[in-house]
Amino acid sequence: MKKGRIVRRLKYNATKLICFCFCLFIGNIHLNPAHAQEFGKNILTGGPNGTYIQIGRDLASVAGACGLNYTVQESAGSLENFLGVRKRSNTQFGIVQSDVLEYFKTFASDDPSIARAIFGVRIAFPLYNEEVHILASRDVTSLDGLNGKRVAVGVEDSGTFLTASLVLDLAGVQPSERVMINATDSMAQLLAGEIDAMFYVAGAPTKLFVSDQIDAAKFHLLPIDDPTLSSVYVSTSIPANTYPFQTEAIDVVAVKAVLMTYEYSASKNEYHRLSCKSVSDMANLILTNFQQLQEVGHPKWKNVDLNDIPPGWDIGDCVNAGLTDSYEMQCQGQVAASPQGSLESKANEAYRARICAAIGC
Repeated sequence: MKKGRIVRRLKYNATKLICFCFCLFIGNIHLNPAHAQEFGKNILTGGPNGTYIQIGRDLASVAGACGLNYTVQESAGSLENFLGVRKRSNTQFGIVQSDVLEYFKTFASDDPSIARAIFGVRIAFPLYNEEVHILASRDVTSLDGLNGKRVAVGVEDSGTFLTASLVLDLAGVQPSERVMINATDSMAQLLAGEIDAMFYVAGAPTKLFVSDQIDAAKFHLLPIDDPTLSSVYVSTSIPANTYPFQTEAIDVVAVKAVLMTYEYSASKNEYHRLSCKSVSDMANLILTNFQQLQEVGHPKWKNVDLNDIPPGWDIGDCVNAGLTDSYEMQCQGQVAASPQGSLESKANEAYRARICAAIGC
């Protein structure tokens, strides 16, 4: 497929997805102070068997130990999460794939609907790389082998759907049908022989694939070693025995997961003030409990690089407020170290300085 054709197709898909997802979140709730009476703190994550929801639970647990209640919400995934922090009330955080960010940024300059979608959305923290899993029947031996097959690509407002669409289009692979269903249904249909393969983007090990139902004689993970994809995504591997059915290491590609938030203005109204404080509190909790998260949280915390900010996106002001050495929380005595150094925008410069001072770079 020609590069220009791919870009045009991706742009069409981006606009379609934005319009589809915006229908789920009518009205700019963040600007409505009436919702202060119902104030809550929510983290949009993913499906019940994915890595996002486990990371969200880790964050909620750290906050709970401080007496703060952050509710972890299931979602369809990255696209819903990105738009959720922009449009949903009482939703201060959402975990999003970095290729979703790149997707939006690429087309924002000449598409007003995409520009509106990203307005006010900011980085809270960069997280870990999450692997692109393609679980397929044994008769499919390569990415090219998906030509003419029935392939589950995730639901339409998920990050898996976006990544699967990009991977298939960039690799020039044309399945006979792209089945848009969630991960749980994809697994059920694959095991029943109703589809030939399924995409699932999640940090390994993902709970969905830690299952004795997946027969190694019938199913395997496809390697992803296409040169074009390797130039767009991070090349990595899923180590042998990560899953019960997988005895050898598999070369794949990965995208970065990012915790996103909204640029609240504490002086705007009570809702913004409370939301900004909830973001600052969580930022402080992540920084001061980072070692604990790495030790007792999901294994992916060990791979988190808090200094790896996706290019073209800024850290939120409320995040940086929670990282200052003067920020105090009643439940703990730890505070971030003093700022030092300088990089990029002022927001990112302040963030990097405090992260490097606190945990090293």
